Amino acid sequence: MELIGKTKIDFMGMKKVTFVISGIIALIGLIAIIQIGRGAANMGIDFSGGIAMQLKFDKPVTIQQAREALVREGVKDAELQEITDGNKLLIKIRKGSQGDVKVADHIQDVLKKEFPANPFQVESSTEIGPSIGEKLKKDTLVAVAISMLGIVLYIAWRFDFKFGVAAVVATLHDVLAIFAVFFLLHKEVNLLLITAVLTIAGYSMTDTVVVFDRIRENLHKSLKDPLMDVFNRSINEVLSRTIVTSLTAFLSAVALLVFGGEVIHDFAFALAVGIAVGTYSSVFVASPIVVIWEKAPEEVKA
Repeated sequence: MELIGKTKIDFMGMKKVTFVISGIIALIGLIAIIQIGRGAANMGIDFSGGIAMQLKFDKPVTIQQAREALVREGVKDAELQEITDGNKLLIKIRKGSQGDVKVADHIQDVLKKEFPANPFQVESSTEIGPSIGEKLKKDTLVAVAISMLGIVLYIAWRFDFKFGVAAVVATLHDVLAIFAVFFLLHKEVNLLLITAVLTIAGYSMTDTVVVFDRIRENLHKSLKDPLMDVFNRSINEVLSRTIVTSLTAFLSAVALLVFGGEVIHDFAFALAVGIAVGTYSSVFVASPIVVIWEKAPEEVKA
C-alpha cells in the first residue's frame, strides 16, 4: 500500500520562496528568544521563580469560582488550570507577586474560607527560587547548544560537513519556529517546552537523515546528472515515507493535545508544531542549503 504514488515535484525550484518563509519564521524566533532572555515573555515559574500547587477538592470547582475567590483576598496574579479528572485545580503564581506573604499558606487559607463546604487536600506543592530559575535558563541554553554540536558531528561523520551544517540550520529553524509560535500566542515558556524542543530537534534530525541517505545514494549512482535533478528525485522517492512517518507522529501529538489533559497541553502542542515544521525543513531548508553549497564552487569556476 502507498499513500501516494510516484511524484515529480520540483522541490528545489521552490527554494527562493521557501527561504523567504523560513527567514521570516527564523527572525520571529530570534526576537522571541531575545525577549525570553530578557524575561519579557510569558515565563513559567521554572524560569521566573514561584510556586505551583495542585489541589484535589471533594466537589468540582471551576476556574472562575477559584479566581474570583482569590482576587477578593488580594491574590490577583495567579494562573489557574482546571484538571477535570478528579476535581483537581492547578494554581501557579510567580515569585514576588505577593510580596513577602507565604503565598502557598495564604492561598490555602483563602480557599478554605471561600469554600468551607468543599474541603481539599494539597497533592503537590513546588517552590522555585529566582536563582534556580536563572540556573535553569543557563542550563537550557547549554543543553540546546550541546545537542546542536552533537548533530553537526554526527552528520559530518556519517555524510559530509556540508550536510552536517545543513542539518543543524534546519534543526535551528525548527527550534526557532516553536519559540516563535509560543511567543506570538503568549504561551508559557517552561521546562516542558524545552523538553519538547529537544525532542523535536532529535525528530527533525532523524527525518533529515532519511532524506540525506537517499540523496547520498543517488549521488553515487548518478554522477553525471544535474545536482538539482538528483536532489529532486531523491526527495520524491522518500516523500511517501516522510509523509506517513510524520503524519503518524503528528496524529499521536494531536491525540495527546486533545485527550492528554491540561498539564501536558502545551507540551503536546509544541510537539505537533515541531513535527509539522520539522518535516517541512527536511525538504525545504536542509536539502536546498546543500544544493546551494555544492553549486557555489561550480558557479565561481564558470
